[in-house]
Amino acid sequence: MAAVSVATVEEAAAWIDEVGVALLFPKPDYVLPSLWEAVAGRTELDWAVRDAEEKFVSFTPEMQKVWRWKDELPRGRLACVGLHVVRTTGLIAPRLVAAVYGLTGRSGAVDDFRAEELKPLERELAEAAHALGRPTTRKELRQLVGREKREVDRAVNVLQRKLVFTNAGRDDEDSGWAATLHDLFARRWRARLRRIPPRDTALALLAEAVVGGAGDASAADLAAALRIRRREATSVLEALERRGALARREEGGIPVWVARRARSALV
Repeated sequence: MAAVSVATVEEAAAWIDEVGVALLFPKPDYVLPSLWEAVAGRTELDWAVRDAEEKFVSFTPEMQKVWRWKDELPRGRLACVGLHVVRTTGLIAPRLVAAVYGLTGRSGAVDDFRAEELKPLERELAEAAHALGRPTTRKELRQLVGREKREVDRAVNVLQRKLVFTNAGRDDEDSGWAATLHDLFARRWRARLRRIPPRDTALALLAEAVVGGAGDASAADLAAALRIRRREATSVLEALERRGALARREEGGIPVWVARRARSALV
């Protein structure tokens, strides 16, 4: 695969569209590519410039880009960013947003979170965001519900995993570290959720994207990436193999699936 070199937010958006599903930073538990690797050309994180006394001076140029783009991409709806697929910050191409949402079984209506099984605080936060009618910060949410930071942070993370909340950019008026803007997922991506595929179709689309972006993947790899059961991951990979979309080989007795058509890469 050709080396990737992403230098602008537009190139970052094009790269995400190409791979479909990615991580913000590399994690050894996942086969997915990361935006960090696409920018820096390496997996090792080198995030800080330090002075002679090892005190932090600034982000490295690569980290400055990745850290800024994690907000610019969702603000411009160039990518869906949040804890939506893997158990860390992930990036989803807009073309796959409906497929990811299809795994929830919900309708795509702005208030469809009301059909989701939520804890009291989670429901209170979702209702508060719905009533606001716009993106909001965790700080504002804490003020609205009158709860402590730790409680709200934990609930917001859960709401992201349930695709109730999603990232929507950054609050320019708040210089704090927790100034990420959150919005209701269904409101933020309303235009992409007009046609939500059924679960089996959604899984096939996502599985093909994961295998294509990773180069190859086992059922365990796919299950980890999409937070589904390994049996379901095996089933969808085998179905794609039967259709000719994927090929299978054995590695140490473990089936591994490979994309029939290698993805291109920005150079």
